[in-house]
Formats: sequence, C-alpha cells, structure tokens
Amino acid sequence: MTPPVQPGAILVGVGVIILRDGRVLLGERAGAHGAGTWALPGGHLEFGETVADCARREALEETGLVLHDIAPAPYASDVFADAGQHYVTLFVTAQATGTPAVLEPAKCLGWTWCRWSDLPGPLFAPLQSLHASGFVPAGTA
Repeated sequence: MTPPVQPGAILVGVGVIILRDGRVLLGERAGAHGAGTWALPGGHLEFGETVADCARREALEETGLVLHDIAPAPYASDVFADAGQHYVTLFVTAQATGTPAVLEPAKCLGWTWCRWSDLPGPLFAPLQSLHASGFVPAGTA
C-alpha cells in the first residue's frame, strides 16, 4: 500500500536482495511507478516496522518466499522528479527457499534469477544507484 505523501516528505523503502546459487531475484515492474524497469522485491517501510520485518512481509506478499538469514546492506537515495517523490531505500540481503510466484500481477510481470554482474536493464532507480555504487552482494561475484 502506498502511503499518503506530503509535499517534501522523504519516503523509506526496503529492497530485498534475495540470493540463490550466486544469483539475485529480479522482477519486471508493471504499473505507473517504474514500469518497464527491473527491480528487487520490496516496498514501503510501515510505521513501527523493523527493516527485517518489512523485508519478510514484502517478499512474502510479492513472491510467496519466506526469508531467512536477513542481513543489512547499503542504502540508496533517489529523487523521482516526475512523481515529486524522494525515496531512501534500505537494502537487505536474504536467503529463501521455494519457487517465486507472481502474487501481485498488476505490479510485477515476472520473476527471474540474474547474475549481479549481468543485470538486465533498465534498472529501477534505487537498484541502479546501489549497483552503480560498486556494492556486490556476498557470493555473487
């Protein structure tokens, strides 16, 4: 659920880098915000929620995957000028078992496992910022 946005508000997102066999899970975004770009599972941090709990909730809602071994990763700060929004995205790495499913088809066209060194494009702005920073998730090099 997208929170109501007040002018000048900075929104906090959580991006989940789900790792498996040296690859990360990416989805092709659908809908208005970032449509046509590739992104990690994730979403808005809710009031009172921990980053890890947000990661668990979003991954389960979007992919059906249950996370374990969640660890903090870097953050990104991105301004979406066309939408009048500024997001700080807190990333985590995690493991999960099972097969990802498209549980929000209005927001994601499909999930695929990708090598970090060879991500498809275009990338959703927060993922692009993280990738451009030089961060490499452990086990994906």
